[in-house]
Amino acid sequence: MQKADSTFESVFGQPPEVTGRAPGRVNLLGEHTDYQGGFVLPAAIPQQATVCIRRGGGDAHHLHSANLNRTLTVPLGEAGTDFAPYLTGSAALAGVTDALDIWVWSDVPSGGLSSSAALELATLRALRELYGLPLDDVQLALIGQKVEHEYVGVMCGIMDQMASSLADTSHMLFLDTRTLERRKLPMPAGTQILVLDSGVPRRLAESGYNERRAQVEEASRLLGVPQLRDVTDLASLDVLPELLRQRARHVVSENARVLEALNADAPHFGLLMNASHASLRDDYGVSHPQVDVLVALLQAHPEVYGARMTGAGFGGAVVALVKSELAPQVASDVLAKYTGAEGRMVVP
Repeated sequence: MQKADSTFESVFGQPPEVTGRAPGRVNLLGEHTDYQGGFVLPAAIPQQATVCIRRGGGDAHHLHSANLNRTLTVPLGEAGTDFAPYLTGSAALAGVTDALDIWVWSDVPSGGLSSSAALELATLRALRELYGLPLDDVQLALIGQKVEHEYVGVMCGIMDQMASSLADTSHMLFLDTRTLERRKLPMPAGTQILVLDSGVPRRLAESGYNERRAQVEEASRLLGVPQLRDVTDLASLDVLPELLRQRARHVVSENARVLEALNADAPHFGLLMNASHASLRDDYGVSHPQVDVLVALLQAHPEVYGARMTGAGFGGAVVALVKSELAPQVASDVLAKYTGAEGRMVVP
């Protein structure tokens, strides 16, 4: 983990009472399906958000981001701006009414790796310890999702928070986002995950995420089903207007790809990842030209089984399934050919 330029003590003059940490995540398959009750296959990444908290007294929260070297003062009862809503929303929805001093640091890259969910879950873990809150890991994830809805303005599904709360770095977390049933599965034999940052920045709340969600909700309404999770026949989508048909086709086909991947070997899994990227690019319209270039370079590499964008899209990160022990070489080869943006290896 990278080192922060400050500490809680250097900012607030005394040590914290608690520290919470939570990882980012990468999603191997199952993109833009969780807000339609679908299936997902994320894994945690080594990078984490760290949140240190002390009860501060007074009538305002004092919040410091070591990444931004910025301190915010937010009166109790207000959400605040910038990074504050992730923290104040987590405290409010966890039932905390005290003014808090909070120091945050994260080495989770923004752009497709769930940096916001990591920040929420790290905050909630620290608050659970500080106040002895009777909340399990699933309940923390649900609160984190509610923070996004009510304080950040992103109508996200549950995948990011569940992955940050429950996933680890050595397994895939198969999650049914409707029932929250889940199980950890081994990676395909002889593989490892490679994550590259495309260097194309994106902001989830500004990226068209809520627009896509509204489109698939309208598609499910027109089809007369609670969610697109309930559709398995692609031909049944032909009654929809063209744009909504494309959006719905991605969700339905992506759910099928996740279920198919559960018993897939590495080559088959890679083909499913490649198909997922094409669907996200062409039917869901959430990729980016530079991301497409990076994905194509990965897909063309002989040591790569498959690659796709990961996260909400419109820039950010890509994920590849590569042969074990070869991820650094693949990253070096691909990034040497990648031009037009500042790409870098994130995992491993």
